[in-house]
Amino acid sequence: MDEWMNYEQFDRQTWHSFFPTDKVRLTQDNLEAIKSLNDRISIQDVQDVYLPLIKLIQLRYQSFLEWQMQKANFLRQSVRRVPYIIGIAGSVAVGKSTIARLLSILLNKLLPDKRVELMTTDGFLYPNAELERRGIMDRKGFPESYDMEKLLKFLNDVKAGEPEVKAPTYSHQVYDVQLDKPQLIKEPDILIVEGINTLQLPTNQRLYVSDYFDISLYVDADPDLIEHWYLQRFGMLLDTAFTDPSNYYYPYSKGNRDEAFKMARDVWQKVDLPNLEEFILPTRNRANVILHKTTNHAVDRIFLRRD
Repeated sequence: MDEWMNYEQFDRQTWHSFFPTDKVRLTQDNLEAIKSLNDRISIQDVQDVYLPLIKLIQLRYQSFLEWQMQKANFLRQSVRRVPYIIGIAGSVAVGKSTIARLLSILLNKLLPDKRVELMTTDGFLYPNAELERRGIMDRKGFPESYDMEKLLKFLNDVKAGEPEVKAPTYSHQVYDVQLDKPQLIKEPDILIVEGINTLQLPTNQRLYVSDYFDISLYVDADPDLIEHWYLQRFGMLLDTAFTDPSNYYYPYSKGNRDEAFKMARDVWQKVDLPNLEEFILPTRNRANVILHKTTNHAVDRIFLRRD
């Protein structure tokens, strides 16, 4: 069955017409501050794509709050805070982090009385030492390299309303988990969870991570285009790493640049592309919304799940 049968498809102009506002309340400098290295985003992108998306999320959030109240009344219970969780999935280098940060800022502006938190699943990778011990360092990013049981417990604790939940963090500078620098998630009204694995089914688990999501987004693009962005970002990382010996990319920045790019292409072909094709892309049809990108990170099509 064609996976697109479950989606309504809109071009950018039509999507913008559903919420044709120009009240952005952001500047281009604001956008430059939140975008990833080689990502691109403009005020026009916010108007055309992300403000209608935020309006859609707001409508779903209002329905979620009403349902929580109706359910509590039916069960004759007091209404408790249940976090609304937004999941964002997609390939490496496709721009998930920029979109997650942008949604966080827009939701904070739209719902100033609500607590909005943002975290990434990168911190739930096993530390490099553990990956080495298991002999899967070359599989970093694949499903088996994540402590999915720990991630599921984290999401369960958040949904259960625990007053404070710790999420491990990840440093892209040292290319490893930072177990001594956890992120504290404190009773969020809305939690944005971003990562390549957010829609995947964990091995030997009955739950999807996405079972905890109230709405999920998938950021999509042609793999050849993603490879271009991946290599472009790699070059920018080399340009910024040469002054910091602790940076993972420092040795590559000091060595032969052609050899460094050959290594990066090998990583894409042997790790990131197979991971995308085998484990990330097959989860696309679990998303409520798919944002399809074309050249220059421009969203040209939006797919909305029919259910």
